[in-house]
Amino acid sequence: MKLVFLGPPGAGKGTQAKLIAKQRSWAHISTGDMLRAAVKAGTPLGLQAKTIMDRGELIPDDLMCAVVADRLGAADCGQGFILDGFPRTRVQADRLDETLAKLKMTLDRCVYFHIDTEVLVARMTGRLTCRSCGANFHVTAIPPKVAGICDACGGELFQRDDDREETVRNRLQVYQRSTAELIDFYAGKGNLLRVDADGQVEEVAARLAAGLGDS
Repeated sequence: MKLVFLGPPGAGKGTQAKLIAKQRSWAHISTGDMLRAAVKAGTPLGLQAKTIMDRGELIPDDLMCAVVADRLGAADCGQGFILDGFPRTRVQADRLDETLAKLKMTLDRCVYFHIDTEVLVARMTGRLTCRSCGANFHVTAIPPKVAGICDACGGELFQRDDDREETVRNRLQVYQRSTAELIDFYAGKGNLLRVDADGQVEEVAARLAAGLGDS
């Protein structure tokens, strides 16, 4: 099954994508993970992306489309994939359709995770990330056993620049301007699945599984 996961930053797309991709042996394609890896490696793409992401803005369409098109051509995408964080604009959605057509693939569903804005702000501004292994925690929802220390590797926990409240609110505004139109775009195609993203991970996972059925 070929899926797009759509929703604002912090809605839980990545968490749900990892869970269901592992369960069903699908490729999980996270543009955010690819970009953060490039930032950590200090590549030209990473340096360019970091400046843009720190401002809470979107990566240019041409850059993201090229990265995703190359990834979709990999062998592990043949049995199924989840695009997590792409497309984010109508231009990207059109480019995705073109790429899939060239690969003789069809998008089955666009899953839209919807959630209240203030719930998202609280989620994202409380997020902590390990400098060493990249594990994620939350000051209230998933607190580390020792404050400031990663449970997994003992590394230092910090708040990413793009998780600060001012940047978070800007990211959500950017989402509303650029990505929200995709809800109507995929609804018009008849393949939009709406999932309530408010609640515990297991609750959201159950709603998603019910929506996808046994596909």
